Amino acid sequence: MAETERSGQQRRLRPAPLLFEPAEAAADPEHFFDLESIEDPRELLARSTELTLAFRAAADRALEYQAIAAAQLADPRRFDRLTTADIAERAEWTEDYAVKMVEFGRDLLRDGAGRSGDED
Repeated sequence: MAETERSGQQRRLRPAPLLFEPAEAAADPEHFFDLESIEDPRELLARSTELTLAFRAAADRALEYQAIAAAQLADPRRFDRLTTADIAERAEWTEDYAVKMVEFGRDLLRDGAGRSGDED
């Protein structure tokens, strides 16, 4: 019984999967992951919270990949390395932010976060 409770808790802690919406639904500005069709406020709160957590997790993961890519592009061992100014321009960042992202990416690469890295 404790195993069932534990797996149920773990399941709730994982963000909801981000599923792509059909093109016609995405084109409708009033349509967002079918939330507008949920009438029960409890269910609406639960589903919208799941989506919020999923989007945050996706944004965090994407940010890590940006940092890793920036660090790889700035690697002095690359013959085609980019300056932080070039990276900033490509990513639409300020140069100061690019410097921080390169450092963050190097830390991630050093710590092995370039792997699949599920920490849930």
